[in-house]
Amino acid sequence: MPRRLLALVGLVVLVDTMLYGALAPMLPAFEHELALSKSQAGVLVGAYPLGTLLGTLPSGLLVARRGPRAVLLWGLLVMSLGGAGFALAQTLALLDVARFAHGVGAAMSWTAGLAWLVRVAPSERRGETIGLAIGAAIFGAQFGPVVGVGAESIGRAPVFLVVAGLGLLLAVGARGFGDPPAAPTATRSPLALTRDRSFLVAVWLTMLPSLVFGSIEVLVPLRLDELGAGVVAIGAAFVAAAIAEALVSPLVGRIADRRGTRPVVRIGTLAGAVAVALLTLPGRPLALAAVLVLVAAALGMLWAPGGRLASLRADDLGVDQGWAFALNNAGFSAGIGIGAVAGGGLGQVAGDGLPYALGALGLALTGTLMLRRSGVRALADDARQPARSA
Repeated sequence: MPRRLLALVGLVVLVDTMLYGALAPMLPAFEHELALSKSQAGVLVGAYPLGTLLGTLPSGLLVARRGPRAVLLWGLLVMSLGGAGFALAQTLALLDVARFAHGVGAAMSWTAGLAWLVRVAPSERRGETIGLAIGAAIFGAQFGPVVGVGAESIGRAPVFLVVAGLGLLLAVGARGFGDPPAAPTATRSPLALTRDRSFLVAVWLTMLPSLVFGSIEVLVPLRLDELGAGVVAIGAAFVAAAIAEALVSPLVGRIADRRGTRPVVRIGTLAGAVAVALLTLPGRPLALAAVLVLVAAALGMLWAPGGRLASLRADDLGVDQGWAFALNNAGFSAGIGIGAVAGGGLGQVAGDGLPYALGALGLALTGTLMLRRSGVRALADDARQPARSA
């Protein structure tokens, strides 16, 4: 697999998640400046994944028809436009719109970039390749809070304009790549994926941790603020959590390539359930940050195996990879968006314990099903058995 392509896609998702992750340490300041409620904070966090959700299916169609290179370029342009809008917005409504536009661009660049990668990656290394790309995204997320801290110190406009400019530079760099090799002719409609239970399990393995993280990204920064943590400390907590995820993702992708998806999923879901349940206990910022790192490490075990399984099922079903990653990204964005909005709303009405309890329950139930043979028949663990419809 060409290393230059992996580096390009890695940088694309890194810049995207850097823009996305910058909001966490800025959220308390927006809460004070704009008098945000937890529900409004949830909408601000959720605007990005909503844009991603609505942009995923058109992105899959465009990748299938125009190829991943063109869609990657368009996505970078839209993503940079959203970042620049966030830099200059002065009202909550404009901030929401800018985050939404950024999400649409991210849907295009993520779908195109990952589809491009798996076209050239050997199938026996697909989990590792996806894990490396996701690790780059997480590495970007770890710098996102640093960007947010910088925006609070230097000013939102100059910092976000610089980061948005990086997206434009990547678009210029991507033009120097030739078109990828033609994909095998897709023989079936993308609707075949929605009827395949193994593929739906793969999407769930992406959506489940996203639901939990959506709530965390609203509730944990506000809770750290309540406990007396400053913007630098909040940023540091999320940096540490992202480092844990970045280290875990390529490793679990490699393990999934060699041993299958199920063992990794068992550990990640059950460990995640315990860690999420512990989020309600800490009464000091350092303790809460430590639990956040544990949650990130556990949930980071699910995304690469989920992406690997989705990609391999698309191969078996004869569906273009653009559709596979579009639908899988829809699970990610829907999870983040629903988790952010519902987590903020439930946290405001009933306290943070309720959204955390629901997340822990979903993880525990999924992990329990992974332990039961009868509960994992829908999981084509090596994604190489005949397709089965629901």
